[in-house]
Amino acid sequence: MDQQEDIPRDTLYYVKQLRNVLQAQLLRSNLSERETYQTSAMEDEEIYFDNQNYFDNGSYGDYMNGSIDYDDYYYRCEKDNIRQFAQYFLPAFYTATLIIGLAGNSLVVAVYAYYKRIKSKTDLYILNLAIADLLLLITLPFWAVYAVHGWILGVAMCKISSALFVMNFSASMLFLACISVDRYFAISKVTGPLTVGNKDKLTCLCVWLAAILLSVPDFIFTSVHQAETRGLCISLFPPHMAQPAKATIQVFEILLGFIIPSLVMVYCYSAVAKAVCKAPIGKKKGKAFRVLLAVVGAFFLTQLPYNIVRFCRLLDMVYLFIKDCSSSKNMDIAIQVTESIALFHSCLNPILYAFMGASFKGYIMKAVKEYSYRRRHQTQSIAMDCSFTSLSQSDHTSSFSI
Repeated sequence: MDQQEDIPRDTLYYVKQLRNVLQAQLLRSNLSERETYQTSAMEDEEIYFDNQNYFDNGSYGDYMNGSIDYDDYYYRCEKDNIRQFAQYFLPAFYTATLIIGLAGNSLVVAVYAYYKRIKSKTDLYILNLAIADLLLLITLPFWAVYAVHGWILGVAMCKISSALFVMNFSASMLFLACISVDRYFAISKVTGPLTVGNKDKLTCLCVWLAAILLSVPDFIFTSVHQAETRGLCISLFPPHMAQPAKATIQVFEILLGFIIPSLVMVYCYSAVAKAVCKAPIGKKKGKAFRVLLAVVGAFFLTQLPYNIVRFCRLLDMVYLFIKDCSSSKNMDIAIQVTESIALFHSCLNPILYAFMGASFKGYIMKAVKEYSYRRRHQTQSIAMDCSFTSLSQSDHTSSFSI
């Protein structure tokens, strides 16, 4: 007698039902979205097990009669509408972010390179923050093309772009924490050298090393996967380590990219706010409060929604609580929107940390004046050259004098 016949048919029914649910979830996991920072809803479909219809259609009776076909209860979650949303929303938002962010951060780097010496720790951190934001922003054109056409730039660019994205996003958050710590030391009783020393350079080096370590898994495991209609730049892990590896990477990225920097910023800026409260009432006190509110508010308004959604995806990765197509689509939309808002913080950093300072404004005005002077001098030189080569030299000289 077959061993299966000794098992009650109703027990065997529930065992096989559980097996099919697990198989559907495994298929869905293998087809799931990218578990990195970049756009997650690029894939066309996911697979789910229709548990509700399984009972509503009289499947138990069919099974007892030996006529069930489990393959009938998988259905595909079509995501064409999510991809269409990404094709319109992401390129437009990335283009605006790229233009604004490049202008602001390039100006910060130029001022430090040609006009302002790095005299304090804050100067050093702001410069590194601007560099990290610039390296992050230069990846946006690739992701904009990816949203429209799929990945068409090859495996090497897929790995480099993914690693640069994660590395510089993380470095930017960590340098924001470094700036808050420096401001805390500036108002506390802790004394130290005002100039930049080797310890401060070592701190920057440690930040960059931590960001590079976070990006290593993306560089190793990210590759191009050819789907039915488009190429996908996704992280491809070996099957036996896919779920734990993705979950571990997500935990470290959320910790180092948001939780630790946010805790440091809240503690340090709270101490700064208390010190400002004790200061005499005046215009500078009101301005200091506005700057603090702008810095902390901009950070949490742009980063908190994104990391909440990422945490929900982490829970789904571990516990698979998203079991229907509509919830999966909502998660994809939420990732795209909140990630774009988080990226926009790179445009706000120059305004919050550099342009608000009176001394930095002076250097910007100096740079603008020198640039205007060079342009006028260049125009005058061209006009003078034209006056000497013209047949009517007197007329052109008169125009030049005007």
